[in-house]
Amino acid sequence: MIIVHKLNDHRIVINEAQIECIDLIPESKIVMMNGRFHVVKESPEEIIQKTIEYNGAITNFVQDK
Repeated sequence: MIIVHKLNDHRIVINEAQIECIDLIPESKIVMMNGRFHVVKESPEEIIQKTIEYNGAITNFVQDK
């Protein structure tokens, strides 16, 4: 799960594994696999970086067990 910010600065947590694509409108429109979407302030690069960091943390947690 990653934290992103809507245009009104409201923080939301989304399941990064359910992201289908990110449209640039010029904000980032995160389209989920169920068809719903979220318009957020973060750039696609920031969203990708957050996803990489989250997945890395999960991998490290599992390896430490």
